Amino acid sequence: MSQIDAFNASFPADSALLSIGGNDLCFFDVMNACIFRFYDFYSGTCETALEKSRHSIESEEFENRVQILIMEILDKVRWEKKPWFFVVMTGYGRFFNEMTDGCDEMSFGVWWNGPKLKKGLRLQMNALVLAVNAKLRKMVDMVNSRFNRDKVLFVDYDEKFDGHRFCKANVTEPDYSRNETWFFLVGGPDNARNDTRANHTSDVETLSPASTLVDPSSCLEPARTSGDWGELALCYMVMAKQRDPMLKPTRGGLYAQSNGMWYVPTYYGKTFHPRTLGHERVRNAIYKAWHELESR
Repeated sequence: MSQIDAFNASFPADSALLSIGGNDLCFFDVMNACIFRFYDFYSGTCETALEKSRHSIESEEFENRVQILIMEILDKVRWEKKPWFFVVMTGYGRFFNEMTDGCDEMSFGVWWNGPKLKKGLRLQMNALVLAVNAKLRKMVDMVNSRFNRDKVLFVDYDEKFDGHRFCKANVTEPDYSRNETWFFLVGGPDNARNDTRANHTSDVETLSPASTLVDPSSCLEPARTSGDWGELALCYMVMAKQRDPMLKPTRGGLYAQSNGMWYVPTYYGKTFHPRTLGHERVRNAIYKAWHELESR
């Protein structure tokens, strides 16, 4: 069941928050092939992953899917009986400072000798984010053109993340202690204001290697079907380790404890998603856009 199907329209809701695009636009493939290499040498080429993502962004299929999802939400709440109801759609923030040179020899790879964060790669990945935001804004405008009054509000918070991206000047990546980076690293701590501990690996939940989530012979299809990045990353790592038992994980890719237990998929699934301080800025951007809409 989708979240839209599960949405109870009988509740007194005045708005809905929608975030879309990551799975539809093959972002995980880009992260895997270009940044982390969860499946090591079998992760595919970065160039192929980037091109596939660009093609998806430009496709009519993505345009149609976005518009259909928005209209499904509006129809679900019977918008004609709730003229005040509107959908808030959020964009994405660029992940990298693309101007620094020091990051060129640094890596987020989960295995030793992972891909470097070259400036050219950072430029291309940031360009993907900007292209997605532009496409989402276009889709919102197209939906709004069908109504006398705007029904969808697009919130582009990208500029709010300036100074809080990966590869900031004088930062050695991956920097697990830097709270001013607003995206999660692999297994990295949150930066909530309640003094979340940076050294938290001992508190991370684990599961048995006997779990189907980490069985290299059976984990791939369920992980792909779920659409969960964490499950897929973990499965690829287990498969890579099976194919090459000599693989050495980096600090960020430390996927198993000494007792043989595996970290749960959420350890990996939050990667490159906003941390708490980032979410606070997204929230503020939504409120600001909301107030501006009401004052029109």
